[in-house]
Amino acid sequence: MSGRFYAWEISDAGALAMSHKHENLLRSIFHGPLGSNIHWREVEAMLTHLGARVEPHHGASFRVVLNGVEGFLHRPHNSTTCTRQELRHVRDFLVSACVTPPGEPT
Repeated sequence: MSGRFYAWEISDAGALAMSHKHENLLRSIFHGPLGSNIHWREVEAMLTHLGARVEPHHGASFRVVLNGVEGFLHRPHNSTTCTRQELRHVRDFLVSACVTPPGEPT
């Protein structure tokens, strides 16, 4: 496995633990052109589902800790949907935390 964390291997019971909704969101963040209709609340719910601690930091900034990796992400200011730049930051954070979508090569 080379130290990578696969999101579908979360369950202690060995069953697939990631919902289709979170799996599709994770795939859309990693593949293809980044969408402009992804809501921050969906990103936050997916991060929490992956086991991240998401805490408000300053203003629109959130401190996120996942797999021992700390990062700071910004929620949208004047909208409920994330910009492409914000989604790139989420993707970069997930890569640094060794999270990849199901089926990703190691």
